[in-house]
Amino acid sequence: MDPPALADFLARVAEDLAPGDRRGATLRIVSDRGIRELNRRYRDKDRATDVLAFPADPIPAELLREEEADYLGDLVVSAETAARQAREAGVQLDDEIRTLAVHGYLHLLGYDHERDRGEMVRLERVLRLRHGLARN
Repeated sequence: MDPPALADFLARVAEDLAPGDRRGATLRIVSDRGIRELNRRYRDKDRATDVLAFPADPIPAELLREEEADYLGDLVVSAETAARQAREAGVQLDDEIRTLAVHGYLHLLGYDHERDRGEMVRLERVLRLRHGLARN
């Protein structure tokens, strides 16, 4: 994975999805063990997953510092799970990591595929097609 290329890709997705929104996020790629620990600690689920999204806590305007206004939150991707999913789907690992990053980014923006009657799934599919990640 080429970190600058991934950052450029995510910047293009962000511009496509929310033009003018300059808020940033961090992306960390970890092992199954690392993501399992985060999943256990923050979601009470004792298993590895492919991606986790941790939105920044809303800060009252009067307490907000300028650098905090530009922060959406953190994304964490499991390299091992991404590699397995890439093999199963017949795609390159870089493309699977990009796909997971898009999924997590949508969560940072407040989308929730468990509650939104398919809105996030449809938007994710459109973004994958527009940005060369067509699959499924």
